Amino acid sequence: MTQKINAKLSISSKSFGKTPEGISAELFTLTNSNGLIVKITNFGGVITEIHTPDKNGVFTDVNLGFDHIEPYYKDSPFFGALIGRFGNRIAKGTFTLDGKRITLDANNGKNHLHGGFAGFDKVLWNASSFETDKSVGLTLKYLSVDGDQGYPGNLQVTVVYELTNDNEILVKYHAVTDKATPVNLTQHAYFNLAGKGDVLNHEILINADRFTAIDAEAIPTGDLPLVENTPFDFRSPHPIGERINDEHEQIKNGIGYDHNFVLNKSGTKEYSLAARVYEPISGRVLEVFTTEPGVQFYSGNYLNGSLSGKGWNYTHRSGFCLEPQHFPDSPNQPQFPNTILRPGEEYTSSMSYKFSVVK
Repeated sequence: MTQKINAKLSISSKSFGKTPEGISAELFTLTNSNGLIVKITNFGGVITEIHTPDKNGVFTDVNLGFDHIEPYYKDSPFFGALIGRFGNRIAKGTFTLDGKRITLDANNGKNHLHGGFAGFDKVLWNASSFETDKSVGLTLKYLSVDGDQGYPGNLQVTVVYELTNDNEILVKYHAVTDKATPVNLTQHAYFNLAGKGDVLNHEILINADRFTAIDAEAIPTGDLPLVENTPFDFRSPHPIGERINDEHEQIKNGIGYDHNFVLNKSGTKEYSLAARVYEPISGRVLEVFTTEPGVQFYSGNYLNGSLSGKGWNYTHRSGFCLEPQHFPDSPNQPQFPNTILRPGEEYTSSMSYKFSVVK
């Protein structure tokens, strides 16, 4: 059923299939006054489609994903998903909090990744739609109970998606807890601004002087090397593929780019540009803004052609991710910005994906 909000803005919903528990999930279609379309399901808070125009006004889906719910809980490499409780990796799936050893799911070899086997990307969120004069949106709520994937505390989470008439997808996060627990929420959309092929010709700028060095298991070493004179220097735009096969040790450890970049910030919660990506053939531009101190740039290194959806075959490096976040493995790295949320505190974070074109 379609709910018309005004002459142009609209939001509609339909069934998206059933979860493994047999509960029906919904797919919401958000449309702004420029015709930009975003589809989001309350299963995992997943963005399934983003249709944006190129320099000639031709709309294409620039978001990797699937046509129906089943691959999202069986085969998905976190396509379009909300990530929590903790985005990225925690070494050996364990850390010490207030003198107590906490053990989490080890779902990425020996390590913990993106919240565990049943993280926020694998649960059904309570969804409600809303409208404003210039936007349409979706509010998602979920209670992660004490012990969920090993995490302490009952964590009440709210995530708001809002599509504006400025062709921007705003994402706002809020959480409270009744026990101390690490929280690091993010969005894991994979983009291909050409709508097909690999992303190696996409030109990317990342507003970061430093990045988080990793070992061969993609766990931070604790070092924050300068990007200068390395393949990680995106302070001015470079094609993703220009240095992706460099002999640099960090490129080898990430099998390409799979690193957290330390964003240049004047204030702790400053809302600022993290990255800008330009695809020269289509003219499409994606800008990512965030209050977070870091952004994970992932160049689709593990995509291998085994997955398909929406008429796409997801071959090697056919999508890239820019995930605003606190740093990986922060619970084990006290020198990194704090990720521990305590009772009486509020976790808040804001980010956006903004689309435009260069003609």
